[in-house]
Amino acid sequence: MRGMMTVLERDVDAMLIPSGDKVSLPAGAELRVMQTLGGNVTVQDPYGQLFRINEKDTSALGADFAAKVPEASAPTSDASAEEFSEEKVWEQLRTVFDPEIPVNIVELGLVYLCKATPLPEGGQRVDIHMTVTAPGCGMGQVLVEDVRSKVSSLPGVKEAQVELVWEPPWDQSRMTDVARLQLGWM
Repeated sequence: MRGMMTVLERDVDAMLIPSGDKVSLPAGAELRVMQTLGGNVTVQDPYGQLFRINEKDTSALGADFAAKVPEASAPTSDASAEEFSEEKVWEQLRTVFDPEIPVNIVELGLVYLCKATPLPEGGQRVDIHMTVTAPGCGMGQVLVEDVRSKVSSLPGVKEAQVELVWEPPWDQSRMTDVARLQLGWM
């Protein structure tokens, strides 16, 4: 799918990358698909500008394209039959991708803390501290909301608190070997 050209079938709201500004892309716009990871789609216009189209709006890219994009990254099994586990939280975190880098936030080393605490009334509170690759990145709050939404969808999670932190500063040494391999750095 990467590199595929498509034409928007309808107007669609998107986010400008890396600023995070909301924009409207018009029907008929010709776009190159750059990334389809985590359910969202990163596209590029003829001028080189990148945009993120949210999973719920990928149908604007056309029926042929939408049929190939994975459904929501929410759990597919019966959530009521499952129990909470921290490993499921980490699995969900691995479905969140930086819109510019085709690597999930766990492998990029953006997640600094993931801690579950049982609540007195039942269920779990999950606290996550994460960062972004650059302090000026406008996509930080977008990624925070992606994480909050995906973790909140897990069985047993009653609260998901996600905090964007700046200390310690992120650098490439925090990336896993998997991320380095995916990016061709090994």
